[in-house]
Amino acid sequence: MEELTAEVIETEDKEALIDEIMTRYGQEILQLVYSYVKNKGLAEDLTQDIFIKCYKSLHTYSGKSKLRTWLWRIAINHCKDYLKSWYNRNVVMTNEEPANSQTKKEMVEQVVIQKEEDDELIGAILMLPIKYREVIYLFYYEELPIKEIAVLTDTGDNTVKTRLKRAKELLKERLEA
Repeated sequence: MEELTAEVIETEDKEALIDEIMTRYGQEILQLVYSYVKNKGLAEDLTQDIFIKCYKSLHTYSGKSKLRTWLWRIAINHCKDYLKSWYNRNVVMTNEEPANSQTKKEMVEQVVIQKEEDDELIGAILMLPIKYREVIYLFYYEELPIKEIAVLTDTGDNTVKTRLKRAKELLKERLEA
């Protein structure tokens, strides 16, 4: 990881470096973007845009933060910009809903029940407002510490803690209903 950070600062071969970054962080960024836009095809497009931005901005990376943090900051800002954009507000997305994988008939009842509970939880998380959804995703799915989440979301530690608490309360209400 530290080797890649030093490489970013010193490299001349941007293509090889961006390949390494995409290989290492591509899936994480895609999942993060999906948590914002709730649309697989759109998430893939925005992820591609994010890596293009990363490629064009490699020269601005100073090494003061982890490469992952820098990349996630770009991704979060890009998602927020998209959600605020005219295009997103005025174009109705059709024919794309989150895909729910179907369980096979041979699966035991417990696996089916667990899958339904997981889907219900994911659905409830995706229904949360973005400010709560992002902290839940970063804390529980990416297992990031509060301080790093605060840096990524450009908020204070206490704000992150408050949002986590409120998000859990909202999830509890929705799942008990």
